[in-house]
Amino acid sequence: PQVAERFAHAPDYPQVIAEALKEMYRQVGDLIIEKGLAKKGLLVRHLVLPQGLAGTDQIMPFIAKHLSKDTYVNIMAQYRPLYQARDDPLINRPITRREYEEAQEIARKEGLHRGFY
Repeated sequence: PQVAERFAHAPDYPQVIAEALKEMYRQVGDLIIEKGLAKKGLLVRHLVLPQGLAGTDQIMPFIAKHLSKDTYVNIMAQYRPLYQARDDPLINRPITRREYEEAQEIARKEGLHRGFY
């Protein structure tokens, strides 16, 4: 909540996104791909932030426990500090290769095996 408040002025973001993800999953379930095309289902996109600020260590266990270990997860590395983020020492740089690899490791450790890393 402190990170969500500081960077998005949304202290309830973790709770809101948790409920939204559960509802989306309830409605459509796991992603179904036929002949290389996504037909139906949930794909979660997760943007890795510097210093673990995206909460990867919290969201991946949540997905595995409350959605499905078959949930497709797109772990994204394209964060770039723009506008006011350039002035904040916590987020004023792109993520490192190690931070991205750690996010992948967390997902795998939680049993998430479908996705784009």
